[in-house]
Amino acid sequence: MTRYQEFHRRSVEDPENFWREQAGRIHWETPFERVLDDSKLPFAKWFVGGRTNLCYNALDRHLAERADQAALVYVSTETGIEHTYTYAELHAEINRLAAIMLALGAKRGERVLIYMPMVPQALFAMLACARIGAIHSVVFGGFAANSLAARIDDATPVLIVAADAGSRAGKVIEYLPLIEEALTLAKHSPDHVLLVERQLTPALQLGPELASRIARYDTLREQHKDAQVPCVWLESNEVSYVLYTSGTTGKPKGVQRDVGGYAVALAASMEYIFDGRPGDTLFTASDVGWVVGHSYIVYAPLLAGLTTVMYEGTPVRPDGGIWWRLVEKYRVNLMFTAPTAIRVLKKQDPALLRQYDLSSLRCLFLAGEPLDEPTASWIQDALQKPVVDNYWQTETGWPMLAIQSNVEALPQKLGSPGVPVYGFKLGILNEATGEPCAPGEKGVIVLGAPLPPGAMQTIWQDDARFISTYWSGFAGKQLYSSFDWGVQDEDGYVTILGRTDDVINVAGHRLGTREIEESLSSHRAVAEVAVVGIQDALKGQVAIAFVVARDPRQVERAEDRLTLEADLMKTVDVTLGAIGRPARVYFVTLLPKTRSGKLLRRALQALAEGRDPGDLTTIEDPLALEQIRGALAS
Repeated sequence: MTRYQEFHRRSVEDPENFWREQAGRIHWETPFERVLDDSKLPFAKWFVGGRTNLCYNALDRHLAERADQAALVYVSTETGIEHTYTYAELHAEINRLAAIMLALGAKRGERVLIYMPMVPQALFAMLACARIGAIHSVVFGGFAANSLAARIDDATPVLIVAADAGSRAGKVIEYLPLIEEALTLAKHSPDHVLLVERQLTPALQLGPELASRIARYDTLREQHKDAQVPCVWLESNEVSYVLYTSGTTGKPKGVQRDVGGYAVALAASMEYIFDGRPGDTLFTASDVGWVVGHSYIVYAPLLAGLTTVMYEGTPVRPDGGIWWRLVEKYRVNLMFTAPTAIRVLKKQDPALLRQYDLSSLRCLFLAGEPLDEPTASWIQDALQKPVVDNYWQTETGWPMLAIQSNVEALPQKLGSPGVPVYGFKLGILNEATGEPCAPGEKGVIVLGAPLPPGAMQTIWQDDARFISTYWSGFAGKQLYSSFDWGVQDEDGYVTILGRTDDVINVAGHRLGTREIEESLSSHRAVAEVAVVGIQDALKGQVAIAFVVARDPRQVERAEDRLTLEADLMKTVDVTLGAIGRPARVYFVTLLPKTRSGKLLRRALQALAEGRDPGDLTTIEDPLALEQIRGALAS
């Protein structure tokens, strides 16, 4: 680990010289005067005085060398559309949309809310905002009207860019009624709604809130077909975007990102972590509504001169081989998805993995939730390719734990996302004492100030909440709390044990849901599992598990379910001890997840406790909830 340790040490002990070197990866229209201003921590400023532009770095500077290289490959298995845009063609589309935005009143510093499915125009809109200096706020397409209204009121956009509909697993989701209701609920009133019409549904009658604001994308695109819009050069610390993440108070938190620091951090990560080389193709199976989509569908691959694949669809439609077909067809070199998606594919016919030529693929990256060892082992054996876990958050913008193969090719430890990434002063502290944990001791994952380039600057319009939420967990210490449990071994590898608020307190014993899930997942009959804690009159809380069996025939009869449940209990007894044993194991054929693949644990817990599960607009398949209700009633 000598090279890695020295690289990481230098990045946190001498950040100014370290990040000055990394800053050479992007174009600066005006050189920065100072690498770091840490005079008002935790509010750090990076590359102070430097002027740059994310769109210029993603597109314009590549035109001389790679105008005819594919920049964006768009594939929709929902509509059957596949289209490739070269760097020159993408540049032209961004200029058209930038001109439209300017005509509709969007300009430097104004907010543009983007409410779109996975269509090219979503990426166009993000980069067009970057080009003119507007601040984009992408809201996951199909979000409930209440949630959309809350984001409209917080971001106060002058313009909404939206599609009329999205589609998931063949089911069309109409966006216009949701936008109409959100505009009725919101106190703020955007001037215009720029509408991308996909013709997935019959023309909808526009209500009064929409009719007066609608501008049609296709019409305006034709009017601005030959537009050439110059880049607005922004000071490094101006705001590039606001991306909302759930808050414990119910009010969403607007994670605010800068321009220069974000560009430098992503450009460096493409080399050191993702081994992305100019001309490579990166397929990130996520959504632009999430941070992974922002960083590794849109910005990072284009900053580094790669081709990015944007996919609308599920990993199992038309069949479980669709992703591998795309790897073969587009000669994908690097792939990035979530562990949940791999667990879904684990239930598919293994022959589908052998059906396609995957020789172009160098590595599979996984993030978004803890990766259990059985899933990691399965996909690594199936692909015969390296599988690189990595851990980060909306707030950090890029990975803070990973094997950084182009720093030093350290060995993988399945189940661990790796070691702290350069730039991050990562530690694990005892929750009660605030002291560093010994190797093997569970604690809270924290980061020291300053956060590195690319991490959040603050919460949009709420500096006080930024400090109270993230920086006040340990009295007398200026530390960012990740709200995640972790444990670090003697070699420095960290394993994520779940959220600090997903801890189950069983008769005074604190257990992470991840630990129990890991134990159950090790059983050969288990394809997927979710564990939640529910109230118990005797023990305070008990764990219950919802299990998807690898072979549904194993749990068809009641006696078979009882037999397997008992066997699973024994597995937990052996690996964790009786204290970790779930009170019940329920068998279902699918678990409730968002369309981005995240388990709806809070909904599971609410249903198990007889409570209203709340807003489930983003659920992938509502039938999952009915299965849960049925299982709990049995």
